[in-house]
Amino acid sequence: METVIEVVRNDVATSRVAVRPEATLTPGQVRFTVESFALTSNNITYAVFGEAMRYWDFFPVPSGDAFDDGRAWGRVPVWGFAVATESLCEAVPVGSRVYGYLPMANTLVMTPGKADDTGFIDVAAHRAPMATAYNRYVMVAEDPAHLPELENHQMVLWPLFMTSFMIDDFIASEGTDRPEFFGASVAVISSASSKTSIGAAFLMKRRSGVTVIGLTSPSNRSFVESLGCYDRVVTYGEETTLPDGPAVYVDIAGDRAVNRGVHGRYDDDLLYSMVVGGTHWNVDTGDDRSPLAGPKPEFFFAPSQIALRSKEWGKAGLDARVGDAWREFARWSNEWLRFDATEGPESVKALFDRMSTGSVDPRLGHICRVA
Repeated sequence: METVIEVVRNDVATSRVAVRPEATLTPGQVRFTVESFALTSNNITYAVFGEAMRYWDFFPVPSGDAFDDGRAWGRVPVWGFAVATESLCEAVPVGSRVYGYLPMANTLVMTPGKADDTGFIDVAAHRAPMATAYNRYVMVAEDPAHLPELENHQMVLWPLFMTSFMIDDFIASEGTDRPEFFGASVAVISSASSKTSIGAAFLMKRRSGVTVIGLTSPSNRSFVESLGCYDRVVTYGEETTLPDGPAVYVDIAGDRAVNRGVHGRYDDDLLYSMVVGGTHWNVDTGDDRSPLAGPKPEFFFAPSQIALRSKEWGKAGLDARVGDAWREFARWSNEWLRFDATEGPESVKALFDRMSTGSVDPRLGHICRVA
């Protein structure tokens, strides 16, 4: 049987466990057993932006069965490891272990295609329009960068770090005709305790000429300060105390009140405003919908920057640059990151529900297993 956690698309706080018969394979398909996956605030962002960015389209929910109650349910993508347990595809035999995009489930059927020495792309028709970065699966046995002792780090941090790397790369403007950091001397990052923010700050801190500021809640302030990757930490509601600009802003919280505070503090001294996430999706920020001061925020889609750099640097060049930075970051993360295991569908559902309200310890990396 297939056991999967599903979420109401327009109400992230409402989830369920659904159990359905497994589908029969057709030629070219492979059934994978999901071994484990990570749950982070990034997955909440996937749900919040599920319609706009088509995250719901990766793993469609069947209709017309006993679980069809008229509401629009979706499956939130996660990152993890899976192993082939039934195969009608010669290129991916039983026992093949992969890393990639998965549902919060115990099983997944894929249609491998465009295989090379290190992996394949799921070429199922419903995934054809989606970004290659999300459709590609790495064969663990053929991955030269794979380290068994870093598998938990890979699940929790790697997808977030790839986004962090691309945020830093885009903002730093390396190899473009833009000035570094758009000419700013200050980089402000919201949701500073989130792992995507931490990765971006870690990378920006290595560059000269920019002061990296983290915005966070009072409850997370001491943790964020202890990391050492931010030059200064400011709590929400104190945006007027941010240092003088010019500045760039990386918004990972998605909190309108915080955004209004940052934009109001800098106004025309805010040279660029980037929207990445929505970790504060459930915060009531009132009815003020007036335009923000300064520049209009622009949504950042990491796969687009990945595709650009893959073209410019080549896949090997991109892998080398990201890999060097990743190994340094993963080693550093051992100073503050601990891992916590969650097993069973109801326990995973409960963890997702807590995470959707922001009720999680930023020091923890959650490793989940449905079956």
